Amino acid sequence: MTLPTYTERWEELAELKDQFAVRDWFMGTSGNISIRVSSSPTLFLVSASGKDKTKRTHQDFVLVDENGALAQETVERPSAETLLHVEVYKRQEVKCSLHVHTVANNVISEIYGDQGYVTFKGQELIKAFGLWEEDAELTIPIIKNYADIPTLAKEFGKHVKEDAGTVLIRNHGVTAWGRSVLEAKKQIEALEFLCQYKLEFRKLGL
Repeated sequence: MTLPTYTERWEELAELKDQFAVRDWFMGTSGNISIRVSSSPTLFLVSASGKDKTKRTHQDFVLVDENGALAQETVERPSAETLLHVEVYKRQEVKCSLHVHTVANNVISEIYGDQGYVTFKGQELIKAFGLWEEDAELTIPIIKNYADIPTLAKEFGKHVKEDAGTVLIRNHGVTAWGRSVLEAKKQIEALEFLCQYKLEFRKLGL
């Protein structure tokens, strides 16, 4: 790991945090984001616990290893949900993992939570997930929001089958990951649009 790589990754993650903060995707210090710094050994930067993500400071992120343990000396603690990020970085091609809470994705996960998934079709933004067929359908799994983080991470990990993907946690937001910051960001933005769209349709009784 070289210093320029570490600094570049920090700045990349900080810029993404700023963009999401403007959208109010980090209400009440919620949410967490991460980016890979090294593959051998696995090291990644992840949100520090309990920070106001609408502000940028030198304590916003911490460096952790493949088990989510601190890999540098600091008084900060990694996000309580770091173990979910650990699950995605088991796939060597994954470069970024994002977790946010919004009203739309929480409500959708609650509406469809009992069936364990939500399906979207006939929407242009499905292409953000690599689905280009005219009649393509996108199915997003919804998992139970276990209070015990290791249990939640284990259940979440069952759905990390590709180098890019998205999972809804019932009444606890969405996690997306990808082979680049852009890919992860694209998926989480697209899913947010789809959730909002589906809610509007339900309001109209359609």
